[in-house]
Amino acid sequence: MSNLAEKTTDTTSAPTITLKEYQDWTVTTAMYPHAETGNVEELMYLALGLVGEAGEVANKVKKLFRDGDNQDLRTELAKELGDVMWYMGRLSSVLDVDLTETLAKNVAKLESRKARGVITGSGDNR
Repeated sequence: MSNLAEKTTDTTSAPTITLKEYQDWTVTTAMYPHAETGNVEELMYLALGLVGEAGEVANKVKKLFRDGDNQDLRTELAKELGDVMWYMGRLSSVLDVDLTETLAKNVAKLESRKARGVITGSGDNR
């Protein structure tokens, strides 16, 4: 059992884990075609999985809009976010990118846009 798995077996309290621990752990559940090859087929599988899970998030939000806000749907939505993060962790690992570093760079990019008053614009190079 991995250290992360040991941390998460206690269901009475939420474990504290880092993004790096989570990213490293995802390989232990990477059971799909071309897993751990780093090839284009693996990237395609993971990107399509990420989009699929993001679609499930969108569908839950649609149901909240259509049927009214309720805690059960919000709980289901939160579970889907975990699936999105799994795909993010795998993609980051396959690309040999540290997820924590990626998020830190994203914060810096968005803070820069906010400071320059272009956060609501469009285009990658604002």
